[in-house]
Order: sequence, then C-alpha cells, then structure tokens
Amino acid sequence: MFNYAAIDESKIEFVEIAPVSELPNGERLFVDLSDRPIVIFNIAGQLFAIGDVCSHDDGPLGDGLLEDHNIVCPRHGAEFDVRTGKAMAMPAVIDIPAYPVKLVDGNIFVGIPKV
Repeated sequence: MFNYAAIDESKIEFVEIAPVSELPNGERLFVDLSDRPIVIFNIAGQLFAIGDVCSHDDGPLGDGLLEDHNIVCPRHGAEFDVRTGKAMAMPAVIDIPAYPVKLVDGNIFVGIPKV
C-alpha cells in the first residue's frame, strides 16, 4: 500500500499525463505507464491513481462502480479504496498499487517507481 505522507521522490519518476481540464470532477482517465495499466479518478476535485487490475483475478477494475472512495470490481464485487489501494471487501484480500498524483501548472502527473 502506498503512503502518500512519506513520498521519497528519489525513488519515483513523475510522468505527465494530461491537462487537469481533461479529467472533470466525477470522471476517470485510463493510462498505461511503463506497462502498468492505471486509472486516475477525480473525486470532488481530488485526484487519485490506482492500478487498473483487480488483485482477486487480474481482471480490469477501472470501469467498476465508484462508491464514495471505493471502487467495486465489475467482475466479482471486490472493493478497493482508491486513496490507498487497500482491499476493502472479499473476494480480494491483496491490496492493489496506488500511485501519487500531483498537479503542476494545470497538468496531471503520476508517480511511478523508477526502474
């Protein structure tokens, strides 16, 4: 699980995604960064990014129903907190990646581990 309070920027590479105007409130944006499928959410003006793969069966997650800050997997109903990637409901028991997001000059950047 990612701890947003303890970002070590020497281990993260921030990648520019898009202008924030392309991600209105309540919407999501799908991207692929370094072979990582990621979905970015705008929830009440706050941006969150998680891996777009359910840890229960490796199926796509990002098209699921968003309930508050939880995304519900459209395949089997597992739930994850988009703020942390924490598995919140069965059948998932393993957390998914959560990535730091920042805005710079009106553009969305997502942090991924440096290789």
